[in-house]
Amino acid sequence: MKKGILVVAILTMMFSLLIACGNNNADNNTGKDAGNTASNTAGNDASKDTAKDEDKAGATDFKVGMVTDAGTIDDKSFNQGTWEGVQRAAKDMGLESKYLKPTGTTPADYIKEIGNLYDAGYKFIVTPGYKFETAIFEAQDKYPDAKFVLIDGYPHVGDYVSVVKDNTVSIFFAEHESGFLAGVATAVELKEGEAGFIGGMEIPPVQKFNWGFQQGVAYANENFGTKVNLKAENVVYQGSFDNVAAGSQLAAQMYDSGVKVIFAAAGGVGVGAINEAKTRVAGGAEVWIVGVDVDQYADGLNEAKTSSVILTSAMKKIDQSAYDMIEAETKGEFPGGQTLVFDAKNDGVGIPVENPNLSADTTAQVEDVYKKIQSGDIIVAAEQGSLLK
Repeated sequence: MKKGILVVAILTMMFSLLIACGNNNADNNTGKDAGNTASNTAGNDASKDTAKDEDKAGATDFKVGMVTDAGTIDDKSFNQGTWEGVQRAAKDMGLESKYLKPTGTTPADYIKEIGNLYDAGYKFIVTPGYKFETAIFEAQDKYPDAKFVLIDGYPHVGDYVSVVKDNTVSIFFAEHESGFLAGVATAVELKEGEAGFIGGMEIPPVQKFNWGFQQGVAYANENFGTKVNLKAENVVYQGSFDNVAAGSQLAAQMYDSGVKVIFAAAGGVGVGAINEAKTRVAGGAEVWIVGVDVDQYADGLNEAKTSSVILTSAMKKIDQSAYDMIEAETKGEFPGGQTLVFDAKNDGVGIPVENPNLSADTTAQVEDVYKKIQSGDIIVAAEQGSLLK
């Protein structure tokens, strides 16, 4: 009896094991099928998520950095204009942005900060000015997975000009066209008197501002009956962009000699000229400054903020150029390897939209001149030719 019971128990156990094995196999197959289904579903969802992430790359992984030049971030010129464009893009596109100021102005100083930005994940780097040419020449090879925007320069070392690599874009401006418009506006508004020009370093962008301004004044004299004069002794390059005191001194000398308006294309040196003009206007004199690069109207306001010594400004839309390049990158349209020129035809230069110190008639005449430059009816020379230095 016991033996029969034992046989039945063993048979029952074996049957149970077979059932269990069958169930396990069923479970495993079901698990595989479920896993495949889940995998397919998850894969599709992941693809969708990846696509979404790629669509939103600018808002998540894309970080924009900037390295400043010698001046401060609020230098009323290149640094400020570039940074304002970066900030506006960061706000509109949901990006992270950061700038670093080098301790010096050598290529090594610049490349160090570029490296610091890169190491911190900022792989889209904007640099303002020709002093970055050597640094970007090195950086575009050293950091091939980064993107670089070089404003007012092309990557090179010494006399050797490199081909702009696919991860770099060089941007230039038609400063002569902007200076021309400012010259026309100045002459038409003031009608007559002596004008002056204070430049920073005697480099092509500053020279073109000067030459364009001279042509604009001459155009107004010939076509609008104005009588504004520019003497050789009142065209001066100070030699730097950060000597505020020197700018004040040069402006004082010109104003003392009878100059009524000074076009200051000189960064911090220009700030000194603006300060001198403000001091004189506060004392009852009628003198003016033509600003540069950005709209400098606010920089010329008196203490009561009721009036400004800035007649108008010869603008290079630096902020817009930085913004456009960042936007292009978010769209996968970064123009790497190209050299771009912002001019009147693509609305990359001009004077401010609002010029409180210009009359409606002056503004209308300048707008007409601007359209003629855009159409090619007026050609502004980018070389000195017979113009003053």
